[in-house]
Amino acid sequence: MGPKKTLKHRLSNDTEREFGGTLGAVCIPVFLPLTVLFLICVSQSPEASVLQWPPCIPSTDQLWDPLAPILLLGWIGLHALLYLLPLGKVSDGLALRDGSRLKYPINGFHGLCISAVLLSVLLGLGAPLAYLFELLVPLAVSAIAVSFLSSVYLYVRSFWAPSHALALGGDTGNPLYDFFIGRELNPRIGNFDLKYFCELRPGLIGWGVINLGMLMKEAELRGSPSLSMILVNCFQLLYVADALWNEEAVLTTMDIVHDGFGFMLVFGDLAWVPFTYGLQASFLIVHPQSLSLLTAAAIVALNGAGYYIFRKSNSQKNQFRRDPTHPSVSGLETIATATGKRLLVSGWWGFVRHPNYLGDLLMALAWSLPCGFSHLLPYFYVVYFTVLLVHREARDERQCRAKYGLAWDAYCRRVPYRIFPYIY
Repeated sequence: MGPKKTLKHRLSNDTEREFGGTLGAVCIPVFLPLTVLFLICVSQSPEASVLQWPPCIPSTDQLWDPLAPILLLGWIGLHALLYLLPLGKVSDGLALRDGSRLKYPINGFHGLCISAVLLSVLLGLGAPLAYLFELLVPLAVSAIAVSFLSSVYLYVRSFWAPSHALALGGDTGNPLYDFFIGRELNPRIGNFDLKYFCELRPGLIGWGVINLGMLMKEAELRGSPSLSMILVNCFQLLYVADALWNEEAVLTTMDIVHDGFGFMLVFGDLAWVPFTYGLQASFLIVHPQSLSLLTAAAIVALNGAGYYIFRKSNSQKNQFRRDPTHPSVSGLETIATATGKRLLVSGWWGFVRHPNYLGDLLMALAWSLPCGFSHLLPYFYVVYFTVLLVHREARDERQCRAKYGLAWDAYCRRVPYRIFPYIY
């Protein structure tokens, strides 16, 4: 790539930076780790108020426990080993810019099942899983430290990657922004894909383990887990298990196909997801809630409806992307594009432009409702996820309009609502 082309490429990227550009790349790696620690501290406090002043912050004694980094690194190491086991099938990713396709082991669900067996053995041997409640803050600190160290490694190693292996939006020449957004698209050590591994393995399964620890803590304190705690654990475990059962679908997502692997994704995978998505469980330990069977049934129905929309729409999209001639999608109405691809304008994707986001948000609400309405904290995930998905939808819109042009405009006229029918 010549100097003029390089300059043009970088100037183009300067105008298209995500997440607030350089300012966001500086502020987010500071603000979000502090937010994780703040939210955990609030969830474990008697007031559980996100608005109290001065804010609830952990003491220095709470930040460190030598057991925490040992557990975290051991957990990551276990799942690295499970990733390498010859279990399940191997799938091809989408074509890269140089025309090649990377191969990915589809064995995440095997990892979940083996983890469940190992946890059962440990519990049978008397392992104090409930102690995870006391370890939440130091575990989060350890995960944040690993995220920063991993991001430095990823940024440095990206300078040895060929130009076609870099993410289009991550090679701007601005070191702060590139460190945050990620320069290399698919960093690998041999055949071990670092981004794909982190996307669904240690953090997502770890979220389920943390939830189980909270359930055990409540049982230790009160003799048995509450119905609210059981619902939160079951709903979120279903979400984790579904993601791993349908692991192959992640190969067509924005995270894998478009985004580089930098601090944004590393921190999100290893720290943000396991320590903020399950705040409801840690909240319920200090703030127990009682549910009537009728209320519980209504919440189960809401989660079921959200899951049905989420799974059906994602399955339809992934099947269409991989094989548009498959009988399950071949009869759907489409719009031709200048790229040679076609856009779905019927089925779930003729209902709203992002039906999977709608299902996701219905499930998010169902996860929070077992915590009652006395505090805002359990609804943090709903609020955050709404903002995240609206932002992601806007990113999708920009990319699809740039890629498909007039065909995308025609699709938007056919399907005017983005996420919520008749609302947005």
